[in-house]
Amino acid sequence: MRMSFAYSLVVLACIAALGSGCNTAFGRWLGLSSKKPVPAAPTAPPTLTPEIVPMAPDGGSLLEPGEEMIAEIGTEPFDKSRTPDTEAAFAPVQFAYDSFVIPPPEISKIEQVGQFLLENASRVLVVEGNCDERGSNEYNLSLGEQRAGAVRKYLIDLGIDGLRVQTKSFGEEKPADTGHNEAAWAKNRRAEFVVYK
Repeated sequence: MRMSFAYSLVVLACIAALGSGCNTAFGRWLGLSSKKPVPAAPTAPPTLTPEIVPMAPDGGSLLEPGEEMIAEIGTEPFDKSRTPDTEAAFAPVQFAYDSFVIPPPEISKIEQVGQFLLENASRVLVVEGNCDERGSNEYNLSLGEQRAGAVRKYLIDLGIDGLRVQTKSFGEEKPADTGHNEAAWAKNRRAEFVVYK
C-alpha cells in the first residue's frame, strides 16, 4: 500500500510536469497547460502595395540593405529629352513641423495641379519634398520624401496615372528662405511641383 501511494505521487508529478512544462496535446487535454497554441509562421512574406522609395538628391536610394520600404513604380527618371514647363507654375504645399500630413488648407493647391495634369495628358511631374534645417540630413531626406510621397498619393487618388508623377527629396538642401527662424523654417517645410513637357 505504501509503495502504491508513492508510485501514484511520482506518476502525478510527472504528469503535472509534462502538462505544464510543454504545450502538448496531452497537457492541454489534462487542463494543465496555460499556454495557447502558437500559430504556424507564414510560408511566404506578404506582398506590399507599391508606394514610395526615398531617393537621395544624387539619385541614390536612402535605404540601407535589409531596411523595409515599399517599392515605387514611378521612380525611374523621366526621359532626359523632357524640359521643364516654365509656364506651369504652382504654389508649393506647406507642411507643419515634423509632419508629412497634408494640412486641409493646402489640399486645393494639389487639386489645382491635378486638374492641370488631367487637362494636359502629355505633361509629367516631379514632386520635390523639402524640410527646414533642423534635424539630421538623413532624417530630413526621409521626411522630404514622405512629404513628396503624400502629395503624389493624393494626385493618384485624383485619377492621375502614378507613372506620370515622381518624387524627389532635397531634405534641407534647397531652402526657400535661408533664415534661421520660425518664419524661414515655415517656408522651407514644403513640397514643390516641377512640371515637364
